Amino acid sequence: MATYNQLIHKYTKTFNDKGLSANMLKAFIFELCNDNNVNLYLEMDNECLPVIEEKYEEGVKRLLNNEPMNYVLGYSYFYGYKMLVNNDVLIPRYETEELVGLILSKYDEYYPKMNIDICDVGTGSGAIAIALKKEEDRLNVYASDISSEAVAVAKENAKLNDAEVNFMVGSMLEPYIENGIKVDVLVSNPPYIKNDETLENSVKDYEPHLALFGGDDGLKFYRIIFENALKVVKDNGLMFFEMGYDQKENLTNLAKEYFPNAIVEVFKDINKKDRMLMIKL
Repeated sequence: MATYNQLIHKYTKTFNDKGLSANMLKAFIFELCNDNNVNLYLEMDNECLPVIEEKYEEGVKRLLNNEPMNYVLGYSYFYGYKMLVNNDVLIPRYETEELVGLILSKYDEYYPKMNIDICDVGTGSGAIAIALKKEEDRLNVYASDISSEAVAVAKENAKLNDAEVNFMVGSMLEPYIENGIKVDVLVSNPPYIKNDETLENSVKDYEPHLALFGGDDGLKFYRIIFENALKVVKDNGLMFFEMGYDQKENLTNLAKEYFPNAIVEVFKDINKKDRMLMIKL
């Protein structure tokens, strides 16, 4: 039987030769140990549990094919909450955590201690909707996605995190319009990558293209939401969007075209990149 330390170093050269970070091996086995209540740092030189070694060997083969580690594990973390993920949903990104933080801060500013309705359009794994509900129970949260498979994952995540979210299947704003739902706040992290943009293989080969690409200019789904937003968002409501770091000018111009009397603001992420759009109707 190999020790945990031996397993980590067993594939270090192979990873380096393929241009992959060998640190991934330690991170991977650390998560497997956590799942089995093993403190890796205390047992580094102990023999590895057979169940962990088996999962490690199987998982390394997938990692060597550039499959994202979160898909291999079957989960990710978002805003401190565990989220199940598979190939039907995008892996939640850190930038999106910052979007949740922005929404919560603006909730405190515009709706202090009020019960309000909020919807997450294109929810994917449900990460945004669930994190918002967990962080502020006064929010009545709706979430929708065109993919029934994604909504199934989102429902599992809501159950896992004991979060009450109203899920619907449908394209963009259609479920809300069809059901006569009006909200105070709309949030969306829509597909915004240009169709011809080059992506890393781990993203291009494994993550759902339906949730990645936003037309020739990356703005297709913003247009769709903007066209129907006033049917869903209440008067004086707020809208929040994640955006590409290079889309500020085009997206703000588009927002002002649809909402000429609105306040349109762009916020930077921790890396000083333009990543979040807020529209105050």
